[in-house]
Amino acid sequence: MADSPASTRSPASDLPVYVIGGGPGGLSVAYALRAHGVRAVVLEKSDRVGASWRRHYDRLHLHTTRRLSSLPGLPMPRRFGRWVSRADMVRYLEKYAEYHELEVVTGVEVSRVERLPDGGGTSRSSEAGGGGGWLLRATGGRELTGSAVVVATGFNHTPRLPEWPGRDTYAGELLHAREYRDAEPYAGRDVLVVGIGNTGAEIAADLAEGGAARVRLAVRTPPHIVRRSTAGWAAQYSAVAVRRLPVPLVDLLARAVSRVSVPDLAAHGLPRPATGLYTRVREGAIPVQDVGLVDAVRRGRVEIVAAVEGFEDGEVVLADGSRVAADAVIAATGYRRGLEEVVGHLDVLDGRGRPLTHGARTLAHAPGLYFTGYTNPISGMLREIAADAGRIAKAVARNRARGVRRG
Repeated sequence: MADSPASTRSPASDLPVYVIGGGPGGLSVAYALRAHGVRAVVLEKSDRVGASWRRHYDRLHLHTTRRLSSLPGLPMPRRFGRWVSRADMVRYLEKYAEYHELEVVTGVEVSRVERLPDGGGTSRSSEAGGGGGWLLRATGGRELTGSAVVVATGFNHTPRLPEWPGRDTYAGELLHAREYRDAEPYAGRDVLVVGIGNTGAEIAADLAEGGAARVRLAVRTPPHIVRRSTAGWAAQYSAVAVRRLPVPLVDLLARAVSRVSVPDLAAHGLPRPATGLYTRVREGAIPVQDVGLVDAVRRGRVEIVAAVEGFEDGEVVLADGSRVAADAVIAATGYRRGLEEVVGHLDVLDGRGRPLTHGARTLAHAPGLYFTGYTNPISGMLREIAADAGRIAKAVARNRARGVRRG
């Protein structure tokens, strides 16, 4: 692995494709590009690949199977088991970069990406996507010129902590789920977890199993809950099978499966959603995969409470008017993509800061600028990242060949 770029300017005949982010998305694209004969340089702001995976809580295991989560060119080892742990995922990413001898530059953060004008002084500047290539402004005043750019900084980039009234004056322990590692510091304590996505649900279960005296889970909108595996059949297999079926049909099938496999938790404050599962997915709400929450709720080890509205007099104010005096509040309130400063000026993001395109598609006014890893499909993010890598590499190689012929 390289520690720093050899030069801020590459020869015109060897303009690299710069890949921003050394996580699964960035590494898989770099491998796929090299497999197509294209030089790819991965820029990672931390000192090692897989930075976001290193920060996840210890209990975390993939909700997708090992076989459908491997990146292209290197299967995950069987010894990792069916559901790969966070620690093994980190080991895999390290091995992946080493095995494929990827050109990874660590300690370099890209602050802004700018499009170079057509005919920007390089005879082959359009070979990877049209236009005049791309300029990346990075750590230490670096200015890196690339023929194309792949942005892969990750779905979970910047922690999002709501601006709850009274939050800034709250004297209790308040942290984002990104800072949570394990239940040990919370043994014997009263903890409120805010948010019932997969992260919040799993942290609540972890706290209940890890000895917290009381665990409450604040929920605004009850989610769909699915079993990670039923009688050995992974939920991911079903998701892959139905992802192209009509939404109403998938909603109907999912409702039938849920009634058979997941107990009714309405009496515990978690009624089944009225809106169908796949309809909710299309709206951006991924179902919660049960890895202990259902049993914890049924046994009273995790109590469901109303959503958080704010903080007042050292207590947490809930949407139903009640108050909670917890020892610690863990906000599993999601992440922002954090792309506005880097590419927001290029008109490539929607109103919520998400890329308007992903995979091999690029916008007409931003040719050669690709995004991967910013969707969260029910078929599995790692599976889709692997597929995107091949598509992006083919598109870049195809455009490069066209540029050579034009030259």
